Amino acid sequence: MSTWAEFEAAAPEMVAAGRKLLYQPDGTGFGYLATVRADGGPRVHPICPHVAEGLLWVFVGAPAPKRQDLLRDPRYALHTMCGPEVDDEFYVTGRATPCTDAALIERVRAGLPFNSEGDDQPFVLDIERALWSKYEKRPSWPPVYTRWRAP
Repeated sequence: MSTWAEFEAAAPEMVAAGRKLLYQPDGTGFGYLATVRADGGPRVHPICPHVAEGLLWVFVGAPAPKRQDLLRDPRYALHTMCGPEVDDEFYVTGRATPCTDAALIERVRAGLPFNSEGDDQPFVLDIERALWSKYEKRPSWPPVYTRWRAP
């Protein structure tokens, strides 16, 4: 597994494309987080990921099923939205770890473009694999696939 910073050092062009797809024009991250339900089935949730301190973060409220999913089984997949002009995609998989470092959490919360106070549990998403699908124009097929795997 790798941190976002390690991933960025190893694949800077891919990370730049992924960051562009990860963040909305207002600066808020948006994507879909897939987790594993207690019965082993998949569950997909909208989420506002955030990159800070060289790490990929998600903040999850107490009542959200994804929180219990990640605490029970830390495997995840995060998929971004397509770009406004082309259908490019960015996807990472790995494991989510709850963060308990209060000072680190405070620094990260200070830079969030949304409110994450209260019972939100911060998770750091370690990255095992990434996929960037780059399309020539809309519509076009097939995309050019760039894959990355943590050492």
